[in-house]
Amino acid sequence: MCDNHIAKFYRNPNDNMSKDISQHLQTQILDAYENKTALKIQAGNSKSFYGRPVTAQTLDVSEHQGIISYEPTELVITARAGTRLTDIEKTLNESKQMLAFEPPAFADSATLGGTIACNFSGPRRAYSGAARDFVLGCHIINGKAEKLKFGGQVMKNVAGYDASRLMCGAMGGLGVILDVSLKVLPLPEAQITLVHQCEIHQAIKQIHQWVKQSLPVSASCYTDGQLFIRLSGNQSSVTSAKNIVGGELLNNCDIFWRNIKEQKDDFFKSDKPLWRLSLTSNTPQINLSGDTLYEWSGALRWLSSEEPADNIRQALDAVGGHATLFRNQTADVDPFHPLSSGLLNIQKHLKNAFDPHNILNPGHLYKDL
Repeated sequence: MCDNHIAKFYRNPNDNMSKDISQHLQTQILDAYENKTALKIQAGNSKSFYGRPVTAQTLDVSEHQGIISYEPTELVITARAGTRLTDIEKTLNESKQMLAFEPPAFADSATLGGTIACNFSGPRRAYSGAARDFVLGCHIINGKAEKLKFGGQVMKNVAGYDASRLMCGAMGGLGVILDVSLKVLPLPEAQITLVHQCEIHQAIKQIHQWVKQSLPVSASCYTDGQLFIRLSGNQSSVTSAKNIVGGELLNNCDIFWRNIKEQKDDFFKSDKPLWRLSLTSNTPQINLSGDTLYEWSGALRWLSSEEPADNIRQALDAVGGHATLFRNQTADVDPFHPLSSGLLNIQKHLKNAFDPHNILNPGHLYKDL
């Protein structure tokens, strides 16, 4: 990597202030543990729509912010949980690097901690990896007010049972995230989006063929009879792939993918419940009422529908998938797909080990957790 990147090594000068904030958070959690008082973990509040509502005293981590260290030559950044995604992405962009899992923010106030706690990933996820795949290590405070450190800042430290990745998708139920170390990647040299008019079964078949050919596909989306394919990489590989994929070149493609990632596309503007369907990418079209937008080569399907929740979940069970009620939730429907008894027992054991008095975001994932 060029020498000017070396000069951008970064360390936060406000470490003493952040230590005071983390100690204050630890004191609040210890008080809650001793008094068995529930806490609602909150920072940017950009994802308040997601998951089961939590009624409890607020534990505000928004002031625990700042990039701790950033070494472009090592492709590693460490930042505190309250650090805004916009600040992280701006810093990375200055060194022509990025968060490879392309996380959605849903608001300018979105923070790193909330993104990791929800394990949110964007259009690039199917081709580069999920948020959890880039977590190298983290510091947390568990439900007993103990500060714990997992993993490190290099891949060789991430061995064995990697507890740091347990925090991804735990919705704060296992611990309050203090800081996270992430692997980052260089920005692609070239990026284009191509559009095809086709039916959904043709789109899914075609995407799989292109992926098998190791073409530099970095995102896919199918909506309203159109297949959108993003190609990212060095100039020669993108040009070569363009000749194979064909189709019309999409103008303003960055805006298109940002609207998909942040759910600002017209598809997402309905007041109907929005379901997030996760299943194997080659699963044929599922017979459910409503409108569907396909991402991740067909592995992620957004369903805007008033279909009864039981019908949706039975249809997903039949194909080995699961359904999450993502937005516009109704009071009588749990947002997350029911767990099998075995998986629920594992979740309960983990919750008991990290948070024995169930004070951290109780019931945010499931009623019994």
